[in-house]
Amino acid sequence: MHKAGDVVLGGLFQVHSFSVFPDRSFTSEPQQPSCHGFDVLGYRRAQTMAFAIDEINRNTNLLPNVTLGYSLYDHCANLGIGFSAALSSVSGQEEQFILDETCVGSPPVVGIVGDSSSTRSIAISSVLGLYRVPMVSYFATCSCLSDRKKFPSFFRTIPSDAFQVRAMIQILNRFGWTWAGLLISDDDYGLHAARSFQSDFIQSGLGCLAYIEVLFTDSDKADLRRIVDVMKKSTAHVVIAFAHQRYMINVMEEVVRQNVTGLQWITSEAWTATSMLLTPHLMPYLGGTLGIAIRRGEIPGLRKFLQQIRPDHHNNTYGNNMVNQFWEYAFNCKFAPPPAGVDAGGALCTGQEDLEFVQTKFLDISNLRSEYNVYKAVYALAYALDDMLHCEPGRGPFSGHSCSNLNGLEPWQFLYYLEKVNFTTSFGDQVSFDENGDPLPIYDIMNLLPLPDGRPILQYVGEVKRTAFKGEELTIDEDKIFWNFESKKPPRSVCSESCPPGTRMARKKGQPVCCFDCIPCSEGKISNETSWYSVSNMIVRRHNINMYLKTVPFFIDSMECTSCPEDYWSNSQRDHCVPKKTEFLSYNEPLGICLTAISLLGTCICAVVLSIFICHRGTPIVRANNSELSFQILLSLQLCFLCSLLFIGRPRLWTCQLRHAAFGISFVLCVSCILVKTMVVLAVFKASKPGGGASLKWFGVLQQRGTVMVLTSIQAAICISWLISASPTPHKNTKYYNDKIVYECAVGSPVGFAVLLGYIGSLAILSFLTAFIARNLPDSFNEAKLITFSMLIFCAVWVAFVPAYISSPGKYADAVEVFAILASSFGLLVALFGPKCYIILLRPERNTKKAIMGRGTES
Repeated sequence: MHKAGDVVLGGLFQVHSFSVFPDRSFTSEPQQPSCHGFDVLGYRRAQTMAFAIDEINRNTNLLPNVTLGYSLYDHCANLGIGFSAALSSVSGQEEQFILDETCVGSPPVVGIVGDSSSTRSIAISSVLGLYRVPMVSYFATCSCLSDRKKFPSFFRTIPSDAFQVRAMIQILNRFGWTWAGLLISDDDYGLHAARSFQSDFIQSGLGCLAYIEVLFTDSDKADLRRIVDVMKKSTAHVVIAFAHQRYMINVMEEVVRQNVTGLQWITSEAWTATSMLLTPHLMPYLGGTLGIAIRRGEIPGLRKFLQQIRPDHHNNTYGNNMVNQFWEYAFNCKFAPPPAGVDAGGALCTGQEDLEFVQTKFLDISNLRSEYNVYKAVYALAYALDDMLHCEPGRGPFSGHSCSNLNGLEPWQFLYYLEKVNFTTSFGDQVSFDENGDPLPIYDIMNLLPLPDGRPILQYVGEVKRTAFKGEELTIDEDKIFWNFESKKPPRSVCSESCPPGTRMARKKGQPVCCFDCIPCSEGKISNETSWYSVSNMIVRRHNINMYLKTVPFFIDSMECTSCPEDYWSNSQRDHCVPKKTEFLSYNEPLGICLTAISLLGTCICAVVLSIFICHRGTPIVRANNSELSFQILLSLQLCFLCSLLFIGRPRLWTCQLRHAAFGISFVLCVSCILVKTMVVLAVFKASKPGGGASLKWFGVLQQRGTVMVLTSIQAAICISWLISASPTPHKNTKYYNDKIVYECAVGSPVGFAVLLGYIGSLAILSFLTAFIARNLPDSFNEAKLITFSMLIFCAVWVAFVPAYISSPGKYADAVEVFAILASSFGLLVALFGPKCYIILLRPERNTKKAIMGRGTES
């Protein structure tokens, strides 16, 4: 089909479904191939382009004073014919042409609308791209055509398969289908889409493929049985078909033969657009199919234009006129006279037949999809020409701010304006191209359902599109979807059910990555998210053909359970981290209560003894050997009992700093008094001997006080140095127990703690040795014996304390230290003051100077 014009646009359409090439014997001039199998829908696409150009020519606002023409070719579904037609249309009759009254020949086309096949578009555009001749396809979806380096002049008004793949993935994600099979055609359309699908599906993190099967047009029955058998035995209930109708016909026949039902089909736009889905006998198998479909549009005036088509409107010879061939196909007639060798069967065509009275899809414009893309492609070329003609000289985009014009139009100049096209159709859709020549993508989602009379129909249930602001967005009305299952609900399609919270996935050896076992998390770890990962490389084989589909290894989420933070532990279900139990020597637990009671009891006993001594302070047994030291010992013992309370309760900074300092100073004060008391005993008995009186001057009251203060000050200096250099601090210990936090006081400096204990031990040993020496001195009441026994108890307790303290974990270390303090304090209290209280309270007759000196009555 041709129409003259100032500017000519080319078009490639499939008006016939196959071609026959004559035998090339090389003995005579070769004949042209013949085309057969008239395609009504392909012819309607061609007429849609003719209508769009006619509409533009009648539009005074678009390309005024310029008449568009067209040169439309039928490629007969053959690459060679389509390639030849494209080169013929762009070559023209002469190298240059002038648009004036003296012009001769026909101008070459400035752009081509087509082709419908990705394979043919790849071949044609790779050549046209060398000359920067624009090619705008309405049906080629291969994502490979977005490569601007290989196809610099290719554009399209249909989204690429990369977007279609993502649209399918969104549908899978919407219904939770993580386990699906994939059928692909053995062509550029299927193979490139499969690579994109597999990669994007795995990277989406929500599923994997159970199988990939490649379909061939020449597949034998055995291979078809094998493919359908794989579908039948697979646990995947969702099948994705990325193939044209001619690849699926034989497969569906085998599906019917084996009666394979219970599958949810998802089809690409190449199959959704065909009439095969609407075959009634396939409804039990394909009912409920969700299909991706090209965006439906409305073209006002198209039906009226199609109705006005008449063969007598075109002065072309028989056999080369698309209108005549359509007329013969629609009315089953022949034009007379037919050429020699052509069967003249059927009625003669008059050209006056009415298309309204014949059953044909030609006038059915209720579902314009690919035609709408043709319409947008023609307008895109027209708007680019219009923008070019509106260029103001001196402000143009080319060198020297020049503009282009029709007289010297270069293809690369026209390409510049086509890249910047941006307009809105009468249907409200925006048309523009990105840096790869792709449009703003949008697809309709269709659902196959039966009508009450049993006829199948495709129903619109949603759309998926990408906008500049919201990105890719899926809108679907689930209430409208027909599910071909007994439950009338979406099927489940998973290899393994998602692991419940508290478990992790363990991949099954030798099986796909979506197949896994669920293993409980170990203690201290949790899992509360459903996640999986994929790392695979798939190889699809057919006979001796290997197709490698590359996937990128990566982790969607860890297959391991997540460890809880340091202060948390897993609950019994292993699905949440809960705060760890805390442990310290508390006032609320039985052990803490007992130790507190014993500490307070010891304090009270000291207070009672102190009050007894105060009441009987004038008696000889109290006054003997410096009663002031006895009072100091009782007061220091009270401090020892009370300091044990600092070890009970949750450790704080002030309690950690005070507990050891108070403990060390209190015990040094007590032991210092005992040491001085023992030394006074020795000095007194030494002074009683001839020439020993001088020794008492060194043990007067002031000297005794001074000695106690000096010895205690040394311990105080040790404590202050320790607190300044490395102060004890509260510490959360998680090493003792996995599920508990032990609050304890870290000593800060082990050296400081060791010096503190060592100083106490040194004074205690010195006191013990001094008392041991004085134990046999003559006196009825020799206090040195009591001191010896008390210091023996004291040293025994603290020697046993060291290994017990080191081996006791957590709060029990504090309990051991408190027990040592209380035991040693009670030992000193009972050993030193028990006998004296016994005499004061029960044997007052012995509380005399004579009895104490051993010269009174003994009992």
